[in-house]
Amino acid sequence: MNVFQNDDLRWKHFTGSDRFDYPIDFYSALLSVRPDGHIDLLYWWEPNSYCHFHRHTANTTSLVLKGELHVIDVDPETGEELSVKIRPVGDFASKAPGDVHMERGGPEGALVMFSLYTEDGSLAETLASNGRVLSTSTIDPILQRHAS
Repeated sequence: MNVFQNDDLRWKHFTGSDRFDYPIDFYSALLSVRPDGHIDLLYWWEPNSYCHFHRHTANTTSLVLKGELHVIDVDPETGEELSVKIRPVGDFASKAPGDVHMERGGPEGALVMFSLYTEDGSLAETLASNGRVLSTSTIDPILQRHAS
């Protein structure tokens, strides 16, 4: 599969609302999902736009394919920004569950491939600015949609 030239990819668009005080504008596309807890996804961030503040609850690896991804690590207890890392094309990262952060596309956006592995089905939690869990993402509904 050519991820750069593939009209069959089904992109899901996510945007913010007045509940969020930062611009949310990103897309995701499923590459593969398996019942053993593995899932591969592509994410595209519009320039200078964020995804939702979140915590990974699965083991996660990622590879920046286009643009640059800005990762803002946040203290889950205080909400304080701890660091900002700018990940250029070719940057690979591997993280254990529990990583609390925000991600933003650089000036030209960002295309990133994510591979996640979950033993219990949990993938991520979307968080409010105070760390309260707003929603939980799991692999089960993705498996069900993919099976049909």
